[in-house]
Amino acid sequence: MGAFRIERTTPAAGGCIHRCFTLEGGSRRYFAKVNDRAQLDNFAAEADGLAALAAAGARVPAPLCRGEGGGEAFLVLEYLRMRGEGDHAGLGRMLALVHSVRGEFFGWRRDNYIGKTPQTNRRSNSWSDFWRDARLRPQLELGRKNRLGRSLLEKGERLAEALPRLLAGHAPAASLLHGDLWGGNVGFVADGAPVLFDPAVYWGDREADLAMTELFGGFPPDFYSAYSEIAPLDSGYAMRKTLYNLYHVLNHANLFGGGYAAQAERMVERLLAEAR
Repeated sequence: MGAFRIERTTPAAGGCIHRCFTLEGGSRRYFAKVNDRAQLDNFAAEADGLAALAAAGARVPAPLCRGEGGGEAFLVLEYLRMRGEGDHAGLGRMLALVHSVRGEFFGWRRDNYIGKTPQTNRRSNSWSDFWRDARLRPQLELGRKNRLGRSLLEKGERLAEALPRLLAGHAPAASLLHGDLWGGNVGFVADGAPVLFDPAVYWGDREADLAMTELFGGFPPDFYSAYSEIAPLDSGYAMRKTLYNLYHVLNHANLFGGGYAAQAERMVERLLAEAR
């Protein structure tokens, strides 16, 4: 990046967690995220995830520098002018490429964040153990602190105990995942090429990424067709999709309240019926 003199700072859209700005000086332009100093590790985790996706062949806004000053933390990224629509088939192929990168365990080299929520990535050789202990149970524990409701939490614990049965016979590879793959974390540059950002990466079942693409409205059919041509989904995905998306719905319940807890309880009930 080199020395850079900021001549103009313009507020920019960039999500609900951080304050975002376009930085301009001379002929250069960058994208910056700023928050209080407590978010310094969140920015470190984001930079780590972007670097991992880039190394796997994905287009991302390259992380350029991060640090703190004046009681605030910051992350500076490559500036990419993005739009909401583009080559969704290319996005499917790019995601399949990312998922083809494999790890030796489930988890990641560091913990990171799913939105504002800390996301533990302790290593495991068992996918069902990882999903129970690093995804489902941490959200249930947060739910207890947030008083999400006794019925949901009791059913959720029954589901945690049933996970080995639900996932019996499913032995996914430890694929590199984006980890937070909904439409708000995808964009397209001027020529339509896809870009991924705001990751929560880990080694896991690739179906967890695919499931989340269907959680908030879904991606266009071209995306799924292109992905499945390269990496068809295994039988049983429809049930596992509910299990994987439960993590994100519980996280939304813990972060935002509202009707997410009731939605999560309905999902748990469907999964418990499958486990009988």
